[in-house]
Amino acid sequence: MSEILNLSRRGFLRAGIAAGSGLILGVHLSRFGSSIALAEEKGRTFVPNAFIRIGSDDVVTVIVNHSEMGQGPYTTIPMLVADELDADWSKVRFEPAPVDPAYNHSVYGLQMTGGSTSTWSEWDRVRKAGAVARAMLVTDAANTWGVEPATCRTENGFVIHDASNRRLSYGQLVDKAAELKPPQNVTVKDPKSFKIIGKATKRLDTPEKIDGTGIFGIDVKLPGMLTALVARSPVFGGKVKSFNADKAKAIPGVRDVVQIDRGVAVVADGFWPAKKGREALEVVWDDGPLADLDSKTQGKKYAELAEKPGAVARNDGNAAEALAKGEKKIEAVYDLPYLAHATMEPMNCVAEVRADGCDVWVGTQFQTGDFQATVQETGLKPDQVKLHTTLLGGGFGRRAVIDSHFVREAVQISKIVKAPIKVIWTREDDMRGGYYRPRAYHTVSAALDAKGDPIAWKQRIVCQSFIAGTPFESVIIKNGVDATAVEGSNDIPYKIPNLYVDWQQAPQGVPTLWLRSVGHTHSAFVVETMLDELAHAAGRDPVEYRKSLLDKSSRQLRVLNAVTEKAAWGSPLPDGRGRGVAVHESFGSYIAHVVEASVSPEGRVKVHRVVSAVDCGPVVNPDTVKAQIEGGIVFGLTAALYGEITFEQGRVKQGNFHDYPMLRMNEMPVVEVHLVESKDRMGGVGEPGVPPVAPALANAIFAVTGKRIRNLPIRREELKKA
Repeated sequence: MSEILNLSRRGFLRAGIAAGSGLILGVHLSRFGSSIALAEEKGRTFVPNAFIRIGSDDVVTVIVNHSEMGQGPYTTIPMLVADELDADWSKVRFEPAPVDPAYNHSVYGLQMTGGSTSTWSEWDRVRKAGAVARAMLVTDAANTWGVEPATCRTENGFVIHDASNRRLSYGQLVDKAAELKPPQNVTVKDPKSFKIIGKATKRLDTPEKIDGTGIFGIDVKLPGMLTALVARSPVFGGKVKSFNADKAKAIPGVRDVVQIDRGVAVVADGFWPAKKGREALEVVWDDGPLADLDSKTQGKKYAELAEKPGAVARNDGNAAEALAKGEKKIEAVYDLPYLAHATMEPMNCVAEVRADGCDVWVGTQFQTGDFQATVQETGLKPDQVKLHTTLLGGGFGRRAVIDSHFVREAVQISKIVKAPIKVIWTREDDMRGGYYRPRAYHTVSAALDAKGDPIAWKQRIVCQSFIAGTPFESVIIKNGVDATAVEGSNDIPYKIPNLYVDWQQAPQGVPTLWLRSVGHTHSAFVVETMLDELAHAAGRDPVEYRKSLLDKSSRQLRVLNAVTEKAAWGSPLPDGRGRGVAVHESFGSYIAHVVEASVSPEGRVKVHRVVSAVDCGPVVNPDTVKAQIEGGIVFGLTAALYGEITFEQGRVKQGNFHDYPMLRMNEMPVVEVHLVESKDRMGGVGEPGVPPVAPALANAIFAVTGKRIRNLPIRREELKKA
């Protein structure tokens, strides 16, 4: 793994945003001012700002401040820079950013990756970084030739003066360009002149993932490194009462057994002796207050909470009065389980704590939090701590942990044993002791008028909050409502004059966290299956019904029109197949899916085809957008068909992929993704493909069986023919 340069003493970028709107207004790009940067410049490297390094060999290295976990920032962000810089794409490289304020998220103010923001949050900032570098190179070339900069142009890594037929490569200009003062105001390109942005582009990180040279967290090796596995309480909130390490220490290769905050760590020469040592470890646990947690009992408590008024998230008109006057009333209850992130690379972290410093290697989505946790645990000064971001073998929110627990464990153990430590979680460790998408219980009552149009909608949501009690509470929880719990429900786009949504916070205890598309994972299912139910109750086509309730200029209508055209909605299907549709906005992007599915007499669901239409605003790399939507469809189908974490006697029942299965290759449907051309504001694509999947599938199942799916995962026994 290449050395990661510490930029803690360098300048930083400031991004201004419109209050409450998230709109990036301007970016200040400061020069690096440290002796390290000056040494680089003297060594024939041009470092115009925090995001770009140009060498005398013409290689342009883009420093990427968002973690790579499959979603493609190691390509899309360099594309933004390279287009503005007019770089030779074949000579563009990437490098993960160190932890430094220069690389904080332009809107959130933290160095992190999440919320499907990696591309749009950098759309202005890194393009401007490229434009600044281009302007400096042009000025340098113009000075060299004694001509006006306005008479020069850039193309494919060269500054060109057409009048004299002269050209200089960027590498030839690095020495003097480094001495120039960066311009304060530059103009970025008109999208009409883009040469790289918008074009299908091969990903820069693919070769190293194929040949094995790419370093994921679990691949990190250090001299003298030991491996640790932690015995954690089998019940959330449990504590160690006592432990006997004698049998564990008798296992060959076990070096030490130490107690840390979250349990007891077995430290060994490698993974296998650490695992065997942990199996031999004798621990007596105090199970704590969740010792009797049971999913069935919990479900009854959620149902009781749903009978009570909660914090109001939306209140248009008078839903209660309109419900009483409706010609037809439909009521439904939805129960959606805890979901595990189930990343392919289990959680891990390497820490080396020394008296004079600490290095941490980790696949993380939350650099700022993990860095601060390391400083706190070690007691070192911030400039003595370095955090190195590796590739992530899946994230889905699991590696954006607010309490940084998996980093703290490695740091605590290394500090005690005074050696580099790699902590590895087994699949069972994470499945049974990880963080989950909250269980969500919804009740919906809706009323139709004589024409079948909805006149009232009352929705009550019961679920935990993973934001309450964290530093994010003051930003995300307003008027008692956790935005992550109600998103997708409190912003229903359909024209319903009387609409009421509230939220009850369920009892805490089970650790929960954002999972790919967060609250939209359950809200989209409820809203889009209920809309489908209303359409059928009104005797109308589900697509036409939605169209009648959407604003004519809405982006939802745009993708709905596109997807139904591409899927040939209404055309004949083979016997035994049904079609279902769902449309949803999340993270600034608008997605519609049409699913074709069949159900066997035994109740087995087969998904044959998924057609998707996407409006995410301007597209940087079409291949990446399509790949993310395809991946979201797989993720959504997995959750709909199989995803479920349940509790019995305080313990998680599922442990690995045999009882928490993933969608298999032979179950994969034909997927067609269509990008809708759009000049509207850019949204993200890492998460929005997930929410409409389950409702579109459930609606397809209804079309072929006449049975409504209101609980997930979809159960075979509920669909099989009697």
